[in-house]
Amino acid sequence: MSRMSDIEQAAPGAAPRIGFVSLGCPKALVDAERIVSQLRAEGYETSRDYAGADLVVVNTCGFIDAAVQESLDAIGEALHENGRVVVTGCLGARSADDGSNLVRKMHPKVLAVTGPHATAEVLDAVHTQLPRPHDPFVDLLPPGGLKLTPRHYAYLKISEGCNHRCSFCIIPSLRGDLVSRPIGDVLGEAQALFEAGVRELLVVSQDTSAYGVDLKYRTGFWDGRPLRTRFAELVRALHGLAERYDAWVRLHYVYPYPHVDEVLEVLAQGRVLPYLDVPFQHADPDVLRRMKRPANGERNLDRIAAWRQACPQLVIRSTFIAGFPGETEAEFERLLDFVREAELDRVGCFAYSPVDGAAANALPGALPEAERVARQARFMEVAEAVSVAKLKRRVGQDLRVIVDQASRHGAVARSYADAPEIDGHVLIREPAKPSAKARLAGSVGQFVRARVVGTQGHDLVAELI
Repeated sequence: MSRMSDIEQAAPGAAPRIGFVSLGCPKALVDAERIVSQLRAEGYETSRDYAGADLVVVNTCGFIDAAVQESLDAIGEALHENGRVVVTGCLGARSADDGSNLVRKMHPKVLAVTGPHATAEVLDAVHTQLPRPHDPFVDLLPPGGLKLTPRHYAYLKISEGCNHRCSFCIIPSLRGDLVSRPIGDVLGEAQALFEAGVRELLVVSQDTSAYGVDLKYRTGFWDGRPLRTRFAELVRALHGLAERYDAWVRLHYVYPYPHVDEVLEVLAQGRVLPYLDVPFQHADPDVLRRMKRPANGERNLDRIAAWRQACPQLVIRSTFIAGFPGETEAEFERLLDFVREAELDRVGCFAYSPVDGAAANALPGALPEAERVARQARFMEVAEAVSVAKLKRRVGQDLRVIVDQASRHGAVARSYADAPEIDGHVLIREPAKPSAKARLAGSVGQFVRARVVGTQGHDLVAELI
């Protein structure tokens, strides 16, 4: 089952066993980790296959149509293979055309359905179906809880929900408005993860740079001192923790607000990585207005230039939508010009998908699906050319990389420019010396130095130093 390979199974016993399928974004993954951690704290065991599970929890995504279908298929598979299924996540909050719950309409045999960030409701459903075991010995958990990621990196969710009302998005209707976690709780979790051996912490939310807005930047406390619940203060505090534990912090979903400028000096120091995941979505001002995006495309080029001046090693990744309703050929060409001029390092693009409930569906000028897909392909052709050209500039550089997989014959690693699962890799060749082979084989989850000697598609090829 998805996301199960890195969960340690408890020793055999009479405790009920829970299987877990987790789909969707890193925010959903954090929800899954919390549920699994609490279940293990209560004495439940985990199963890596359907046959060994007394019950299966399916954590779903409900954003775009493809994700909805993937989630419905996963629920169907779990029902077929196991029969006892609890559904949670964003799809659980979606309604069918007749107003009924979409999951229950499509799969009426599921035992329970909850929405996103509903740990308590999921636990209640599990307790109803499988009474909680009473064994104090299984209450012992690692300091950072159980993780569905490899041991050396983890996601840290700092807030839930979003205050924006982008016309193509239904996330606020699924996850609600922005709710920031207290800064002391966030930093406490970060420290626990570092102490548990995490070497790379990936900060996620729906809108990371809006952290604390809902709390009016209320003063919290961390390590015995007052600290404002605000993006810049959080970044500085995470920098201090990363420096103490010789670790990395990576920022995702950073909207290009002016106050992001305040953290560029911190990023330049390299502990909070000089890497920003910025969801621009488009570059034409008229399209952005129809999208109801909280940013002006004309100013983003200036902002990117200022960021790079403050932090020359900065890497920017982004996502875009091609074929938005009413998008003219001229507006699309303006988007392509932006990608060329901005020279973004990593770029993804979706062909516009009319999500049920999204306001954009009512906009005039809907493009045929074939045109939307064609524009997506044209966009990616331009974006990939830019990305490959930037990768080639790294040939000859010495990089500090973190190793995800390794053997005596080579390794798959990532540099500060590469987030797990969404960006490229640094492919380390087999060393010539036996001592270097042994060192490389034992380097999973560690930082090593590598010299870039070439490129391979979206990846760098390197040699161990």
